[in-house]
Amino acid sequence: MVQAANDKEQLVLDFFEVLSSGDLEKLRGFYHDKSTWEPKVKDIAGSGRHVGMDIIDKFLAPVRGMFEPGDPKVHVQTMFSAGDFVCVESRSTGKTADGKVYENDYCWVFEVRDGKIDAMREYMDSHYTAKLFGMDDGAA
Repeated sequence: MVQAANDKEQLVLDFFEVLSSGDLEKLRGFYHDKSTWEPKVKDIAGSGRHVGMDIIDKFLAPVRGMFEPGDPKVHVQTMFSAGDFVCVESRSTGKTADGKVYENDYCWVFEVRDGKIDAMREYMDSHYTAKLFGMDDGAA
């Protein structure tokens, strides 16, 4: 299990624990009204830059609705930090709402300021996700 080396890393670990629980209301405490979450993907559900509580209401609620309740779970594999930045490699696992197995690798870059997540950038295998959820038109 990955251990936090400082308060910023602990905040990120706590964030992933709550995210994995599916308790979207509890996630609100990790953000302020100008926080951003930007999945670095194109042409799939959730793409774009999400700001403030829209992160939960317009992004996370619909995306997590594509999965069984409480899924996917985030498993932190490596983490390091420098200054306000925390970088995490993780694997997410779970089942989609229609019972398909979901397993995807991620890299996250967090900017943490004043005890909250100021910005997040999320990198993942978007082609895998698009195929799994039928968002891939097959064009190369």
